Amino acid sequence: MSSRKIKSADLQQLWADLAVEELIRCGVEYFCVAPGSRSTPLTVAVAANPKARQLVHFDERGLGFYALGYAAARKGGVAVITTSGTAVANLLPAVIEASKKKLPLVVLSADRPPELRQTGANQTITQPGIFSGYVRWETDLPVACAETDPAFVLTTMDQAVYRSQGEIPGPVHINWMFREPFAAESQQGRLGSAVGPALYGWARTARPYTTCFSPETLPAAAAVEAVTGRILSAKTGVIVCGKLSGPAATRHVLRLAQKLQWPVFPDITSGLRLAPHGDLVIRHYQHLLPYLREGVDAVLHLGGRMTAKSYYEWLARYCPRDVIMVLNHPLRNDPQHQVEIRVQGCPGEFARKLAQAVRQRPAGQHLKRFQRKEAAIQNTIRQWGAGDSRISEPAVMQIVSNCLPKPHVLFVSNSLAVREMDAFADGRHEVPVGANRGASGIDGILASAAGFAKGLSRPVTVLVGDLAFLYDMNSLALWSRDVPPAVIVVLNNNGGGIFEFLPIAENNKDFERYFAAPHGMHFDDIARQFHVHYERPETTASFEKAYRAAVKAKSATLIEVVTDRRENFRLHQTIANRIRKSLGKQERG
Repeated sequence: MSSRKIKSADLQQLWADLAVEELIRCGVEYFCVAPGSRSTPLTVAVAANPKARQLVHFDERGLGFYALGYAAARKGGVAVITTSGTAVANLLPAVIEASKKKLPLVVLSADRPPELRQTGANQTITQPGIFSGYVRWETDLPVACAETDPAFVLTTMDQAVYRSQGEIPGPVHINWMFREPFAAESQQGRLGSAVGPALYGWARTARPYTTCFSPETLPAAAAVEAVTGRILSAKTGVIVCGKLSGPAATRHVLRLAQKLQWPVFPDITSGLRLAPHGDLVIRHYQHLLPYLREGVDAVLHLGGRMTAKSYYEWLARYCPRDVIMVLNHPLRNDPQHQVEIRVQGCPGEFARKLAQAVRQRPAGQHLKRFQRKEAAIQNTIRQWGAGDSRISEPAVMQIVSNCLPKPHVLFVSNSLAVREMDAFADGRHEVPVGANRGASGIDGILASAAGFAKGLSRPVTVLVGDLAFLYDMNSLALWSRDVPPAVIVVLNNNGGGIFEFLPIAENNKDFERYFAAPHGMHFDDIARQFHVHYERPETTASFEKAYRAAVKAKSATLIEVVTDRRENFRLHQTIANRIRKSLGKQERG
């Protein structure tokens, strides 16, 4: 092997070492690594850096979602490393979700050098721009060469992290060309021995090469004044809460609601849904909205979008005079085109300033009507739950929400699971709730939940449908790593249960084959394959017993809940009818 090639490999390794060190200095604390040859310099750099924490997983698609879950818990601080070819393409679903959820994620993909591109070389695809439209920034790094100042590597990493955390946070993509041989044959490329005079100052500190500061995004005084004027002129109103940033934000929202004496509609991801926060929070609002015969003057929507479809139907039906939305980014979140005032800023901070600007109002009949209806709905759901011993999906939501212990967190799958938890959960204390509600796909749920638990260093309960579980069952292997314990509750209704709620399910001879797509499987053998404890309870009492035992375990448990899709649909209708009758009786009384 020539000295020229040895020096080239050493230089590639130096650049990779610099990149990993600089990412760590910029706050990227965790590296999710997929095995591969072309990415050898990056993998070796992670392994050699004592400050780098890492997870290695064989499935790039699952690895991307794991990183996404970690980023959601930590608000950033994670990078994904893959080899070239379709390994990179497998990250696309997670990159899309990170983009929609505005989560900082640094993707480092290894690639072929320019002389191998578009030549038919094995495992070579067009990687530059593969995530275009979903990344905040991307660059195509050249093969390391002695003529290029290595500070170029440092400023590139600084720029990547800065852009991932910008006004609209999200994923960034660094596509990096490496030339064989990949493994350095000496220590010349290691940090401290070959950084050169230009980087001596950087090497003696723990600071990034370039320190970046972002402008503060605070609600403008004019925005607070404008919204205050609209609210003061409104006789009736509601506060709608999507995803909020944490306990401080929920406290400010509750203080504002108390000042205005307006009801609060909390989404399952808001931080206000799973615990009693006083009678201003209408936890079961989605059940009463279809039966409301009136709208309100003003809607103040704080945070992300809502899970409940009934909220948007009610909004479209009554068209409030003022729809005010506060989000911490400039992107439009108005599918019905009803927002009249749009404020960019932290929803919690805006609620705090608004609470200072408005005067205390007395409780009116508007609020009392909502409170009476909420009490009637909650009583109806609890009475139904107490009187039915059969295992069912609504019963699972009630038991999990009531028995979820501290310090467990909750991660809820898309499709029917998140809607049922939003609709039927009760709850005794508030817990962090994770959900991939950006693109709302059913892919990567288990991996995201594992990353979410790891990021928070807390055990997790995962509620997932059978198809989502099957789609991501490779990610059960993540719990053989250093990941907190999980209770994975799989709702097995033998197919796409949410389609039973759509018109296509009625009298369509092709529904079962093409929409429900039954699979006919149970998951005991899958649990055994991945060394996960398994339970299949058949009653509400046995499910509660199994769940209470599982949350105390030191390892992962899979609880399979077998239900019937058609029966679950009829059960939803039964509960809805009981609620309708309860509300009708209340109106007559």
